[in-house]
Amino acid sequence: MGMRELGTRVRGRHILNGADMIEKSESSLTIVIPALNEEGAIGGTIERCLAARDFICETAGLTHVEIIVVSDGSTDRTVEISQSYDDVKVIVFEINRGYGAAIKEGWWQGSGTLLGFLDADGTCDPKYFATLCQLARDESADIVLGSRLGPGSKMPRIRRLGNRIYAMLLGALCGRQVTDTASGMRVVRRESLRWLYPLPDGLHFTPSMSARALLNDLRIVEIPMRYEERIGRSKLSVVRDGVRFLRTIFSSVLCYRPESLLITLFVFCMAALAMLAAYPVEFYLQHRRLEEWMIYRFVVCYLLGSFGLMLLLATALTYQMAGFGPRRGSANAFWPFAIASIMRSSTLALLLSCLLILSAVFLWPGISQYVSTGHVTLHWSRLLAGAFSLTCFLQTGVFALLIKVVSVWKEQQVQLARLATRDATRPDLASKARTNETQASETIPS
Repeated sequence: MGMRELGTRVRGRHILNGADMIEKSESSLTIVIPALNEEGAIGGTIERCLAARDFICETAGLTHVEIIVVSDGSTDRTVEISQSYDDVKVIVFEINRGYGAAIKEGWWQGSGTLLGFLDADGTCDPKYFATLCQLARDESADIVLGSRLGPGSKMPRIRRLGNRIYAMLLGALCGRQVTDTASGMRVVRRESLRWLYPLPDGLHFTPSMSARALLNDLRIVEIPMRYEERIGRSKLSVVRDGVRFLRTIFSSVLCYRPESLLITLFVFCMAALAMLAAYPVEFYLQHRRLEEWMIYRFVVCYLLGSFGLMLLLATALTYQMAGFGPRRGSANAFWPFAIASIMRSSTLALLLSCLLILSAVFLWPGISQYVSTGHVTLHWSRLLAGAFSLTCFLQTGVFALLIKVVSVWKEQQVQLARLATRDATRPDLASKARTNETQASETIPS
């Protein structure tokens, strides 16, 4: 069976309390089955999970497999059927709370140190959990998922296309890929949840998990698996949930790696600017003049260039602000780091000086003419070039100010951290702080 591995992780990262905890952390599995009105399929799914327990334990070296069904506001016989199995724990939501909420509740109430989930519609074979858990152990993976897009998959074509688009988009934005971002069968290490949470409650739970794992540099391994036709009616809306999946991907990128999106947009802007400017530049070099109709290209190039510079500056700014946000992986950080390194105080001073000089070169003849004669005959190309230089000067000036603000904030954070560390090492202040905490707790009414 083929296997795809993403990321490089140090094995020791998964150790909770030393090397002697590795085996313990891989000893059991909790399988959560979220179900919303799945009376036609839930019984068969539970029976297949129960039948696969021994195989999973033997193959993956587990001591126990726990099965939890979470009824997410079902109004049919889903709960009744699930409760008829003695070895299955059933959690009942009286109202619908969402696919993700059901999985998270099952994980929270479960005891497994490996956490899995499986759709209740009969599309996936629970025996794949054996391979998923084995790879989680052998490959020290944070997440192991089954890809439903391999040969022989019976996924509807429109959903297959959507999944491939999401995978390509996420791969382009974060530099790493999984083939099936919304796989409904996967295994997660419990200790890795701290790098994944918070996760949404709805059907976009799975693509959000994939995005956070990739952007946060967690280690993901995926394997191809068979995907059968579902039993019953699908709860997934191709349009509504597809838009929600896209929003989830973009929000995850903005949270963990906004520079990736900014750099991608910058590259598109520069490519478009180069294509539009190529002919006017070639024409000017040959004839030493410009045609009047070229003004439209100049205006668009003005907008693209100004927007591109803004994106470049925003990339450097967000990289500097990264310390205030959540933990971020180090993968694919070369270009943001390089851009932020270039945009130092000395570089900004030089850039501001050059832009101001260019603005003066292009615009001063027109200004002098207007002061002396009251009108301007400056060619439109010089006016646009001067306005562009001046706009870039103003943008860079604002960016330099914001960078200064961020540096002041960082400096204050460092000083506060040092003060807190120093105060914590002084016995008199530490004792006084404990006394104040005790007095404060005694004054709080019970």
